[in-house]
Parts: sequence; structure tokens; C-alpha cells
Amino acid sequence: MPPRHDIAHLGHVELHTPRLEESVQFCLDFLGLREVGSTDHSVYLRAWDDYEHHTLTLTQHEKPGVARTYLRAAGDDALYRLVKQLEQSGLGRGWTDGEEGYGPTYLFADPDGHEFGVYYESEWFTPTVETVPSLKNQAEAYPTQGVGVRRLDHINFLGRGVQANRDFVRDTLGGMITEQIVLDSGEVAASWSTFTNKGYDVVYTKDALGLSGRLHHIAFATDSRADILRACDIALEQGVYIETGPHKHAIQQTFFLYVYEPGGNRIELCNAGARLVLAPDWKTIDWTEAERSKGQAWGLKTIESFHTYGTPPAE
Repeated sequence: MPPRHDIAHLGHVELHTPRLEESVQFCLDFLGLREVGSTDHSVYLRAWDDYEHHTLTLTQHEKPGVARTYLRAAGDDALYRLVKQLEQSGLGRGWTDGEEGYGPTYLFADPDGHEFGVYYESEWFTPTVETVPSLKNQAEAYPTQGVGVRRLDHINFLGRGVQANRDFVRDTLGGMITEQIVLDSGEVAASWSTFTNKGYDVVYTKDALGLSGRLHHIAFATDSRADILRACDIALEQGVYIETGPHKHAIQQTFFLYVYEPGGNRIELCNAGARLVLAPDWKTIDWTEAERSKGQAWGLKTIESFHTYGTPPAE
């Protein structure tokens, strides 16, 4: 089923962190994000080529994890079509004021309990005098610190049941399922879906601990594989913990590096933009247990923590 395109793209994400100041510093020094605002308990940060006000909200909280994921609708009509479908699904939670830079936002949850917001009105980012880009077709000047990630790429949720969440993204939100892992039992263990022409925007992975509402990771896109290799050296110098990589995924063929930010959330740096899904009649790729047991594309075995660790951590 092709995307309905009522959702334009993944907008921004709010993460909880128990170490707000250190998490912010990680985003500035390692990722190369810029701070664009704050409240008493939250800080707004942005990647240099995201056109909206901010990319990431970090909020002080007892435990790490995802607080809310925001999706931008393709227009006012698309927004109200989505709201109608969400209300009919029974998962709608009602309207709220948007975060700074964003208009009225309709809140809802997926079947697993992850909270979302969908909006259309959006304040395009205006750079400061110091960050006006040399090239008028990018949102802000290229950063000179850290990795210099370009934009938010995707989010990967952990869930008790993948199939219900997968079907919700397809049937209610209008996404396209591009790839999935199907176990020998027939159970869907992971699903990759897109609203755009990228290979994926939203991923659901079965929570190995049987928990609901947790986060596996959020991912930021880099310009090239070379940026990810450079990120390894920056991580080494800054004491950033590398969980796995650099390497290449078999599924979606993404070149990757996974690190943990100080609050405990897993962050991926990825170079995924070269592979696009342009076919409107794309056939979902199914991966078997035997195929996944071979590890990543070049033979790297998936480490145990990749299957078991999520935020908030299990008690």
C-alpha cells in the first residue's frame, strides 16, 4: 500500500533524561546540534539543515526514554483527516498547544502506548546573524563543532507487539511498510515504515523483555560514511560510549554507529539517504530468522545489548 502522504515527515522528538545538563552538552559537543531555546525543565536543540524551529527537546526526568514523537501533517486538510481517523481508532487524546515554534497539536498514542503529536502549523527557523548560511538553500550555517549531523532521520520504538503497531502506522497514519523481520512462527519481530521516499521513518522492534512504551533509539543523518568514521574518533576523544559499529546493516543497508548519550538514551548516527524507495507499489521485504542470524551486512554479529537494552531501562 503506497503512503497516503497525509504525514509529510517525522518532525521532532522529545526525550527524557535524568542528566539534562550533560545530555545537552553531548548534543552540542558531540552531535554538533545548536541550542535555540529553553524552559524551566527542557532545552530545544536543532540540526543545521532541519528547516523547523527545533529537532530535539531534552526534558529533565527521573528516567531516560521517549516522551513524545511529533509528525508534521502535509496540510490543514491532511491534519484533520488524520485527527478523524485517530478519533475513530480510539487512540486519540485531544488537542494541545504545540511546543515553541509549533502550532496546535493533536495528541495520540500507538497501540503500545508511545505518545505522539501531529501538527501542521510550523515556524520555519530563522538563523541568527552568526549562523546565516553561505548557501541560501540550507537552513543554517554548517556547524564547526562535533559530528555536525544534518537532520533527524528516524525513530525506533520497542514494543510488546510489533504487528499491531505496524498496522496502525499503515492503516491509520498512512505509512508504507518497506521491510520486516518474520520469525519462523509467523510473528513479526520488527517492522520498518516510511511516510516519505526514504526507506524508513518509524521502526518497531519487539521488546525482548515484554515491556511496552520503550525506546530503542533515535537516529541522526550524516552527509557521508566518512562523517561516521570521523564520529568514532570524536567519541574516543570525548569519552562517548560506542555500543556497536561502525558497520553496515543488512536491513535497509544503513551505514551506522550506535552510542549512548549521558542520560542513557541510545543514539544512532546513520548514512541512509542514498537508498530511496521510489516505487509506489513497493513490495515489502521479509527477512527470516535464518537470514538475520547471519548478523549485519558484512558479518558483524549483533551484540546482546542491542536486543535487550532500551529506555527507560528495565527495573
